[in-house]
Amino acid sequence: MIIAVVNQKGGAGKTTLALNLAAASAAQGKRVLLIDADPQQTAQDWAAIRTEPPPFQVIGLTKPVLHRDLPAMAADYDMTIIDGAPRSYEATRSAIGAADVVLIPVQPSGADFWASRETVNLVRAAGEAKGGQRAAFIVSRKIGRSVLSREINEALAEFGLPILAAGTTQRVIYAEAMTAGETVIEQQPDGLAAAEIRAILTELEGMKE
Repeated sequence: MIIAVVNQKGGAGKTTLALNLAAASAAQGKRVLLIDADPQQTAQDWAAIRTEPPPFQVIGLTKPVLHRDLPAMAADYDMTIIDGAPRSYEATRSAIGAADVVLIPVQPSGADFWASRETVNLVRAAGEAKGGQRAAFIVSRKIGRSVLSREINEALAEFGLPILAAGTTQRVIYAEAMTAGETVIEQQPDGLAAAEIRAILTELEGMKE
């Protein structure tokens, strides 16, 4: 299964989601590959500051060749997760073209909503060329049960893509774990953030069926 975490807007929480989803999948005993397709190399920097190797393989591949090269690379893994590049049409299109499931993280803000339109257009174009592909929004960094969180769900509905019931909440543990070169699955495996990530993973795996 190949999951692409993409959004043309930066700061949507792609890398945090990708790393933690990879860790949650690895914790289930799966062989996991994470592709860092972002030229900023945040996922690779995260792996470099760890005191021990991550529980999954991290490879940088920023050129728009994922649709061509990734199927062969992913063959040896149970789960492959792409941390997509922001503001890169070709790289995002390539990541989408390689994926079985496309996950579009959106923060509850007008700027994120408006920026999602271009990503959705790329997903629709790729979906027409690749039968059976699934795509969904996920609301990331929600602030409790705020009105803004409810409004972003209503706004995203106009795009006609499903919105995951699970999502992430604004929690300090996500930033703390990232800064330490860890994941919330490793730092607080029984915590609320880890439960959020596992719920997202469960929904994504169900989309492939």
